Amino acid sequence: MSGQPDLGRADLLTMLAELTAKPAAEVSDRIGSMELAWLVHLVEQRYDRRLDLADDELAGIRTVDDALTVFRASLSTSADG
Repeated sequence: MSGQPDLGRADLLTMLAELTAKPAAEVSDRIGSMELAWLVHLVEQRYDRRLDLADDELAGIRTVDDALTVFRASLSTSADG
């Protein structure tokens, strides 16, 4: 897989919905540490790759959009390298 991964905001909201047992439309945009760990785990499983995220990258993830940006960058780097 090269280029931009097919990971989207709706994918992350669906993953969070699994964790919270809520419909994706009711999932909060804010991400806590447990939600972040869940998302990292599921994204790693989905793409069969380890996300090599630095502590400052993880600390900067506070919303679904933050996570999407960091995950896409990590997946693109992994795919290219």
